[in-house]
Amino acid sequence: MSRTGAAGTTASPPLEVPAVTEWVMEMRDPADLRPAPLPPVEMAFTLARVPSPDLNRALYAAVGARVCWTDRFTWSHDDWRAWVERPELGTWIVMAEGTVAGFFEIEAQRSGDTEIHLVGLTPAFVGRGHGGYLVEQCVRRAWRRGRLWAEHTGPATRVWLRTSTLDHPNALANYRRRGFEVSAERTGPKLVPDPRLAPWPLPHDPRTAPRSDARTDKEEELIP
Repeated sequence: MSRTGAAGTTASPPLEVPAVTEWVMEMRDPADLRPAPLPPVEMAFTLARVPSPDLNRALYAAVGARVCWTDRFTWSHDDWRAWVERPELGTWIVMAEGTVAGFFEIEAQRSGDTEIHLVGLTPAFVGRGHGGYLVEQCVRRAWRRGRLWAEHTGPATRVWLRTSTLDHPNALANYRRRGFEVSAERTGPKLVPDPRLAPWPLPHDPRTAPRSDARTDKEEELIP
């Protein structure tokens, strides 16, 4: 049975994508971070000091629905609140031209690990040369764990993340350009809820959309 999203979009049942490749990527030294070209307009990065499940949920849908961020669709408000209210989690809001241009979530974990959970641009800023710089600034803040944020956790010794073939087609190349290396890889089926259950209707189902092979720095935009 189909379901209707908040904006009246009719969504299909979860779809099994038969071959999703997932990568774990890591950086073990801040000196390995390679700067990105400057974006065409200034971008401002602000740490959200008041935890807001509503804000994180809205950004998750706005940034991620077009590239199959669906794992949190089943979360309740209490789930979101428990997630964002932890002192180990940092959420940054990204602004450009007076508009919310994106966000990222990073978490201070045990043994000096810092995970980049989410990083991406809102649709209005995709394809405009902001993606590489967004990732660079996210990684810089991940390495400043224990000073800039999560002060009680101590310094970072490793920054890592997960990405997959469901992400933006330039995501893997973008991470590599910034200095990340693949530490693990697996391919298998994955059951993916319909991203059109997000509050805003999408023009197509991104689970079945064709993907570009473009890899230029200007065109690279990451929405993991």
